[in-house]
Amino acid sequence: MELVEKLSGIEARYEELERLMADPDVISDHVKMAEYAQERAKLEPIVTAFREYQGVLKEIEDTRELLSEDGDELAELAQEELESLERRREELERHLQVMLLPRDPRDEKNVIMEIRAGAGGEEAALFAADLFRMYVKYAESHGWKVEVLNTHETGVGGYKEIVFEVRGKGAYSRLKYESGVHRVQRVPVTESQGRIHTSTATVAVLAEIDDVEVEIKESDLRIDVFRSRGPGGQSVNTTDSAVRITHIPTGIVVTCRDERSQLQNRARALSILRAKLYEMEMQRRWAERDEARRSQVGHGERSEKIRTYNFPQNRVTDHRIGMTVHNLDAVLEGDLDPFIDELATREQAEKLRAVGA
Repeated sequence: MELVEKLSGIEARYEELERLMADPDVISDHVKMAEYAQERAKLEPIVTAFREYQGVLKEIEDTRELLSEDGDELAELAQEELESLERRREELERHLQVMLLPRDPRDEKNVIMEIRAGAGGEEAALFAADLFRMYVKYAESHGWKVEVLNTHETGVGGYKEIVFEVRGKGAYSRLKYESGVHRVQRVPVTESQGRIHTSTATVAVLAEIDDVEVEIKESDLRIDVFRSRGPGGQSVNTTDSAVRITHIPTGIVVTCRDERSQLQNRARALSILRAKLYEMEMQRRWAERDEARRSQVGHGERSEKIRTYNFPQNRVTDHRIGMTVHNLDAVLEGDLDPFIDELATREQAEKLRAVGA
């Protein structure tokens, strides 16, 4: 069986790593030791599941032998046991197939998120603030840290734009499904006649990329510095600490003004630019293999409407998977896992079908 062959190879590598990590020469080499330990940790969940799978196969074989014995008084019990073992075998096979799927190398990365107010004026800006608060709550529930990188506030507590970083293991693997257009339907506080308005905000999710993964030439950059200003136009500081970086070949513009020093803002802006350039390259590659790109759930472009938050009906609908829940308050408090779990499951199923095809 092809699955068993693949898993046997992984198990052999895992055992080899255990031998290497017990070698005195490796123990004294901290770099190699860390490298082997990291690889071993990645393989361990697969090897543990595979060994359970092998144990179930052995139990199935033994139970079938028991059934083949004529006049066995325990035949009925053995048959029930066999059916249970077969179900467990199928579950483990599906689980192992998912574990063997190619992983997005960005899944363990930190995340840079951008929320921009769309159609709807001030109400859209307020909705952008609601979405930001929702993601902060979601990050807190997973033990992740949030740091604001850049804001463009409105006078009533909304955001025309807010850029922030979410730091934590696996942040991108969960938040990547949030990219797209979010729509809200509610009565704005400024609406005197109680009419429901529809507004939108755009969410972009970028994996934080290391320097070595994206090379940026200094000659391709135009860097401008200026004085930060807060809500209402007042100066945040008395130095030209805000930084605007323009990537000349692509026209991408990144602004950072929330750090105290020009050096910090420059570093943050370069980090965001690096993530944007990486995402642009990934989009180009997806476009080249269009069929595979269409089969992936959740990697929606910014123009794709992904979710509607309906206040009058206390309803949230994810349009990609046709999933609706009637607990809007809980969702806005960060209860996003039901949507994200289903999106991840659908994506895995699509990948399995693609591998089978």
